[in-house]
Amino acid sequence: MFKQASMGFFSLVGAVFLLFLSSSLACDRCLHSSVASYSSSDAALSGGACGYGSLALSFNGGLLAAANPALYRQGIGCGGCFQIRCKNPTLCSSGGVKVVLTDQNADNKTTDWVLSSKAFMAMSKPGRSLELRKLHTVEVEYKRIPCDYGKQNLSVRVEENSQYPHYLALKLLYQGGQTDIVALDLAEVGTSNWSFMTRKGGAVWQTNRVPAAPVQFRFVVTAGYDGKWIWAGREVLPADWKPGMVYDTGVQIQETAQEGCSPCDTSIWN
Repeated sequence: MFKQASMGFFSLVGAVFLLFLSSSLACDRCLHSSVASYSSSDAALSGGACGYGSLALSFNGGLLAAANPALYRQGIGCGGCFQIRCKNPTLCSSGGVKVVLTDQNADNKTTDWVLSSKAFMAMSKPGRSLELRKLHTVEVEYKRIPCDYGKQNLSVRVEENSQYPHYLALKLLYQGGQTDIVALDLAEVGTSNWSFMTRKGGAVWQTNRVPAAPVQFRFVVTAGYDGKWIWAGREVLPADWKPGMVYDTGVQIQETAQEGCSPCDTSIWN
């Protein structure tokens, strides 16, 4: 009894701390000005700090981006969606491009954003993409927007180094809405013996307290000005779960986090 209470306490404390980290570095839904360049290799963005690997190339049609550490936020920012448009009125469209954050731009100190080449050229007006690409670096403005994966639910991928009952690592995929996942708990289906997972790095969470399968999950996401529990009220990992497999949680995250900052541009760029 004491053990389970402790696990719940530390999970709650961790969530509160991460909510503070998320909110203290937030206001990313407001309009910001910066500079963006592009990567010569889109594979570099997919294999980056968020840990998505080749799966990232299937996100958002390959429109990917690496962001500075303030937006990456120790991995909390992974999977976030942003709308970015360049300021060159001759070459750039007014709608810009919608990208998914898949990597940290830690090495390039001159730009906040490094886009996939496809995303960079997608900021252009029709027929001007090659001209824009030749510039390599452009002034931009950006804001965070909700991610929309249609009917695709939030999913978890079991990492290859997972081994029951000693270790489990999960990668979160298709995180909808405009939120941050700041805590993740798991338990055997039909029990309330919840234990918490810790963020290993990027979009990957881990635990060495692997419950008996089948396994259920619950998440804490930023929502409104506070946090909210999202319950995957069903079996997510089956009794015969296997490393390398992707499992559907059965839930979609659609919340939008509100931040105490202004002014914010909530209009739709076209």
